[in-house]
Order: sequence, then C-alpha cells, then structure tokens
Amino acid sequence: MTEIASGVGRAIAESANALEVDHLDVAYRVRGVDHLALRDIGFNIGQHESFGLVGESGCGKSTTALAITRYLPRNGRITSGRIALSGRDVMSMRQEELRLLRARSISVVYQDPGRALNPSMRIGRQVAEVFEILGMKKREALERAEEALRTVQIADPGRIMSAYPHQLSGGMLQRVVIAMAIAVEPTLLILDEPTTALDATVEAEVLDLVSGLREQFGTAVLFISHNLAVIAKMCDRVGVIYAGEIVEQGPARQVFDDPRHPYTVGLLRCVPRRGRRKDLHRLDTIPGFPPTPGEVPSGCIYADRCALADDQCRAETPPVVDLSAGWTSRCFKYAEAPELPWATPEHLATGAGRRSDHPVISIEHVSKTYAGRHGEVVRALVDVNLELFPGETLGVVGESGCGKTTLARVIVGLTSADPNSGVKVAGRRVGSVAERTPEELRLVQIIFQNPDSALNRRHSVRYIITRALTKLTHLKGEERDARLMTMVRSVRLEPRHLSMRPAQLSGGLKQRVAIARAFAGSPAVLVCDEPTSSLDVSVQAAILNLLVDLQTREGVTYVFISHDLGVVRYLSDRIAVLYLGRIMEYGLAESVFSGPHHPYTEALLSAVPTLDGTEPERIRLRGEIPSPANPPPGCVFNTRCHRRLSDGTCETVEPILREIEPGKFMRCHLPIEQLARREPTEANEF
Repeated sequence: MTEIASGVGRAIAESANALEVDHLDVAYRVRGVDHLALRDIGFNIGQHESFGLVGESGCGKSTTALAITRYLPRNGRITSGRIALSGRDVMSMRQEELRLLRARSISVVYQDPGRALNPSMRIGRQVAEVFEILGMKKREALERAEEALRTVQIADPGRIMSAYPHQLSGGMLQRVVIAMAIAVEPTLLILDEPTTALDATVEAEVLDLVSGLREQFGTAVLFISHNLAVIAKMCDRVGVIYAGEIVEQGPARQVFDDPRHPYTVGLLRCVPRRGRRKDLHRLDTIPGFPPTPGEVPSGCIYADRCALADDQCRAETPPVVDLSAGWTSRCFKYAEAPELPWATPEHLATGAGRRSDHPVISIEHVSKTYAGRHGEVVRALVDVNLELFPGETLGVVGESGCGKTTLARVIVGLTSADPNSGVKVAGRRVGSVAERTPEELRLVQIIFQNPDSALNRRHSVRYIITRALTKLTHLKGEERDARLMTMVRSVRLEPRHLSMRPAQLSGGLKQRVAIARAFAGSPAVLVCDEPTSSLDVSVQAAILNLLVDLQTREGVTYVFISHDLGVVRYLSDRIAVLYLGRIMEYGLAESVFSGPHHPYTEALLSAVPTLDGTEPERIRLRGEIPSPANPPPGCVFNTRCHRRLSDGTCETVEPILREIEPGKFMRCHLPIEQLARREPTEANEF
C-alpha cells in the first residue's frame, strides 16, 4: 500500500491537470442491449481550477461523475476512453488502488445531505470515520473531526459533534458533508447539485465556503448544477452537455456572455433575468425533449430541437470547432447561434393583474402555534395580514423555517390556524379542510414541490386528473371527458400521456400533471409551494410560462412560495418577506426589489448569484435563524442584523409593521432615510 500511495504522490507532482477525461463513452445495458449514455466526453480540470458541467436532467452530468469515480451501477460500464487523476490512469487501477484513490484523492458532495448521513449515528462519529479509514486511532480521529467542522465555519463544533442529523438544518448538514469531503484534502472535489434544495442565504454561505476551501487547499472542483448563475459565479470554465455529448466548452464568462451553440443559447434564455416581467416578457423555451439514452439520431443530436437546423445538420455529425484557445462548439451554425429565433414570443402583454377591487383572499391576524416536544410553544406564524386580488400573484420568500409552508397549509386548510385568526376566500370565512364545503375546497388548490410524492404512482394520468374533475366539478360522461382534454391541452400534455403512470414521465411532465389536477376545478386561488425548485431551467421556463397563460385565461390568484428570488421577481405582483413567522416587508414586487429594503430583505437579495456577474456586495448574516420556540426579544431579527441600532432599541422593543411608502410596509426601527443609504450602522460591522 505504501508503494501505491507514493506512486499517487509522484503522479500528482508530475501532472499539470488534476483531472483528464478523454473520448469517454459510457453505456448502460438494459434487457441485453447496450444504450450509450455518454459519447466522446472530453475535458480537463487544472490544479486549483473549477469546472462546471451544465445541462438538462438526464443529459449525463451525474453519469460523468460516477464514471470518474468508477461508481457506475452494475449495468453501467465504460466502453472506451481514458480517465486520469493527477496523471494516474483510473481505468487501469486494481481494486485496492481504486479504494485508496477514493479514500484520499476524490471526494463527492451530493444534492441531499440528509441522505448522505446515517440518521442513527451522531455527527462526530460519522466525520471521525473518514479519518479512521485512513488509519487513525479513535481518539485522534475525533479530534481531527472537530477540527474539520471548525474548518467549514461551524461555530460550535463540540455541540454539532454530539447532535444527530435530524437536529440540524439543511445548510448545517451540507457543511458537515463538505467537512467530510475535504477532510483528506482531496485532489478533486465533485459537487453534484450541492445547493439545489437550499434557500438563498444558505446557498450563498455554502458557495462562499467552497470557494474559500478551494483556495485554502488548492483543490480542483467539478461542479455539476442546473443553476447557471451558480456555475457562472463558481467556475473558471464550463462544459454544456446535451444527450451525453459536450456541445460547448470554454471559459465560463465567454460561454455565458457570447454562447456559440443553439442549446447554450436556449438554456440561457430560459433563465428569468432582471428587468423582465410576466406582463411584458415571456421566457423562451426549448421545444421537444432530449433523446432517450441509446437513441442515436443521425447528424447533430440537437437537430430535432434546433430552429437553425438544416439538411446538413440532420445528415452529418458536426465537428468540434475551435473558436479560440480552450473555447469549442460542436455546431455547424456556431456563428448564427446568438441569433437563434425565439421558440416563444419574446414580448407579449398577458393582461395578468388585478381585475377587481374586492380581494379573492383575505388573511386577517393569522397566527399558528404548535406545542413542542418538551411543552414549549412554537410560534410558526405571528399576526399575518394579507390581501390578494383576482389575477394577482403573491410571492412569499424567506429562509427555511420562516413559516412559508405553514402559511400555505393554513390557506389551503391542511393546517388549522389559531383561534381569532381569519382566512376568507371570495368573502367567505373558511376553516380547515374538514370544515370546508365542496365548493370551498374547489376554490383553493395547491401544487407541491415534489410531484413524485403528490401523485399516486399506481394510477394513470387519466385517472389522476379525471378523479379531481369528478370530485371537484361533479362532471360526468362526455362533458367530463371534454374538460379532461381541455386541461391536457392547457398544460401542454399530449393524449398519449393519459395512459402513462407517473413513473413513466419526466419531472417536468409530472409537474404538469399536478398542475392539471390543481386546475381541474377552476380554483380561485392556487398555492404553489416550490413548484419549480427541483426542475432544470428549460422545464422551469415552460412551467412558468404555463402558469402565466393559465392565470391570464382563468384569472386565478397565485400564492407562489420559492427560494429562487429571480423566479419570484419575474412572476409576482406583490412580495411578502417572512422571518420567524412575521412579515418583515410587504409591497409591490418592483418596490420590494428596488428598495429601500428591510435589512433582512437586503441580505436575501445580496445572496442571489446572477448570470451577468453584477452582484451586490454580499451581506453575511451572523449565525443561524433562531428557534421559533425561543425567538429573541425585541426585533426577532436583531441577533443577525447588520444594521442593528447601538442604543439597544432593537434588542428590547419589537417594531410594528408600518407603511413607509404608499402600499409598502416594513417591520423595522430604522428610518427610511437610513435604510435607503444601504450601509451598516457603526455598531454592527461584524
């Protein structure tokens, strides 16, 4: 083993690249037939460099990571190509060499940290295992584990060491997993969608952490994500992968500023940009679907979805064109790519917005308290007041645990609010689901984040939508079937999908089924709880356009909950910012986003990465969100606020929600003139 380890060390010293992937092909064997999942993949990652891999779901990003680590499933195999880590051929390694490589040279951080940790073991024990595998004694391993947690900026590592995974937030769990990954100072760190499930502030903290650790340890990074703005912020170079082929590759800034493949152009147009609004602009979409694994069309693999494709594209495989040093495009039409015709009209006034002076939903002094495990009172919502009008969208934002989902459940009736709380729909006071009439149930529907858990996998799409029609509208026979086909066409499904079950559909198609079911009864209010957070940008754009179309036609009111502030800004007419169950800021979307901001809103907006790189100065909040069972006295945000007053007012007096401008409300002691200056108070430059 010593000989193996010294060989790895010599290879690291001799190689200029941390990772080299050349002409890699990967196939999955299904029912005796090999289906190519990766074709001719090639890229290098230099020492200390960060390389991003982007593309739609199913395009081969995660398969590439599995091939590099040689962790492919049993039916997967590398059919050709070369993988070298620090000059050492991974393909030729024996099992013992491969085990040592995984233990010391390659680390992987996955999307869901909760699934990467053992729920029955304390955090310290799990982190210490990393060092025990390397031969350390138990006592030394525990000491090194605590040091590793301190390295990822966990302020109280001793407490975290004794905690179980379920006792930590998502951001803290991701820090623990990163601590385990970088504990051995790997040559290559692979990050596979590490921030998809995190809210904006936690995502920013994790990204800052990764950047700092990369600089500290000199680790090369392979960053896989469908969030293009995150890739633009984190990566030196980027590869755009489609149907198992890298179609464009180069410096991240060049690729995103001047894309030279129609697929890259299409992905970038799917992203909501600053200045675009639903009532004036549409997001572009990429028509059709990627080919299935094993399906190898003649000519360019993207031709069937490309508006620039001609007979040459359909008949010949395009070569890899060298645009400049290290920048390539696999396309005949690379010069014309920036002028790709829009698949959807770019400018279109939808007419969505207020259509009545009478609110369709009124939330009056709504509070919700729970009894904790040890008898404590957990205040999930505190005196929330909101009004929504027909055809409007209310965006609800805030960190995890701030009360967004509790508010959604109260509106729908899945959770009962406290006594003296009032929820009115179309002027009628409503209670929980059990207390609502069939008509009241029809008026308010919900779309959940994960369609897999919201759709019954045993039933066909036809049954799922038809059952909702029968329950909510009592339609029968031909009238019901006609309404079914109307809903199918409205959400851009095809008749062939009706006989399929959810497991046979992509994530985007499953979410369309969930939307069709929610719209079956023509609701007045539709609560959307993170409906696009797990979708790639092309599917997200199609879903957002669909929601705008349906709102325009049906006049439905949306309550849109999301941690993606770019999506919220594009879709929303009004914004409510929640923190520890309280509304900290509320008003028209453009007013909330343009400022002056509540200090909490200011911190949220500063955490959002952008494609163009024009990000405001990052405001780092101190510590984690306090427990709703033990909120701080005074302003509940004072313990993390970068503008806290030095006279003690913020720590002792809770501010009221006051109107600082016509239609704009804020819960803060600071005068609006000071908030508009966007500078921290002298006492809180921490």
